[in-house]
Amino acid sequence: MIKFLWLLVLASIACRMLAGRWPWQFLAAWNRAQTRHQRARNLLGVKTDATRQDILEAHRRLLATVHPDKGGSEAGVHEANDARDLLLHDLESRSNSQ
Repeated sequence: MIKFLWLLVLASIACRMLAGRWPWQFLAAWNRAQTRHQRARNLLGVKTDATRQDILEAHRRLLATVHPDKGGSEAGVHEANDARDLLLHDLESRSNSQ
């Protein structure tokens, strides 16, 4: 058990020296990215397997309610655009990697 803990400590130090981050910092960054994607999906009301067309239609529907001409705010429009851009970029990244 002690050997395992020493290996874990040495691996953490090696990670810090090679990548400039502790292993738990990588996990925290990954968790923030996942939370950000989930928040974008919830805002637009799309599922994880949504297509490009689904995302664009959901964005269009959301803009119809949050646009300043409809009683919304510019912040709502920016948030909707950011969510759309994030999900479309993620979708394109996944399709390019396949």
